Amino acid sequence: MPMPVIHILNGPNLNLLGHRQPEIYGHETLDDIARAAAVLGGELGLEVLCRQSNHEGAIVEMIHEARKAAQGIIINPAAYSHTSVAILDALNTFDSPVIEVHISNIHKRESFRHHSYVSARANGVIAGCGTEGYLLALRHMASLLRAG
Repeated sequence: MPMPVIHILNGPNLNLLGHRQPEIYGHETLDDIARAAAVLGGELGLEVLCRQSNHEGAIVEMIHEARKAAQGIIINPAAYSHTSVAILDALNTFDSPVIEVHISNIHKRESFRHHSYVSARANGVIAGCGTEGYLLALRHMASLLRAG
């Protein structure tokens, strides 16, 4: 039986993790997160595909692709969380679980970051747990898929 596929999608500026504002986002890179997610995914019986784009339309396309190829989406839409109805609309076409991740606690930051359009679709939201949030999301995704 094939392993369920989980797409981890990352939004703008997350390609700069480890270099951009390490006091907020830490020192791990997106490649570090992808490696850790692949290892944990294997332990949980999940195949993990990590992708990133700085472009809203590309993220929408990734979500469309996930409709045919993935059993779950973990998404860190970054700044698009607060602005993108297009990403929300794309996620609303995805029939499987969605978990939203934020490395920082968006509720302790500027007031414009307190609202996320994506949260309206997410089965769960993890914020403020650093890059460990991705691994927490994978664990929760595995439990959601097991529960059916």
